[in-house]
Amino acid sequence: MKQYYVYILSSYSRTLYIGLTSDLVRRVWEHKEKLVEGFSKRYHVNRLVYFESTMDVHSAIAREKQLKKWRREKKEILIHRMNPGWQDLYESILDSSTPAQNAVARNDR
Repeated sequence: MKQYYVYILSSYSRTLYIGLTSDLVRRVWEHKEKLVEGFSKRYHVNRLVYFESTMDVHSAIAREKQLKKWRREKKEILIHRMNPGWQDLYESILDSSTPAQNAVARNDR
């Protein structure tokens, strides 16, 4: 069964981007490498500061839409609860991903 992730990226100036993916390691890596055209590339939004997962794609889509509608203050509270220092969580997801994903992500940096 597939897992889906709703994630929030931040720039150093704390510009936020909310997205949805079934491969969090790959998708964050794409943002970091500026392979994703649009908002995240333009505003240098590439630091993973929050994520949650579900096995239900419909729940993930609904959650992504919900978060996008929230006021900024509410998003910041959500991030702060999981990640009080707004650290980039990318390395922590590399550690929990499969060895093959780690090798690809680390070698492509």
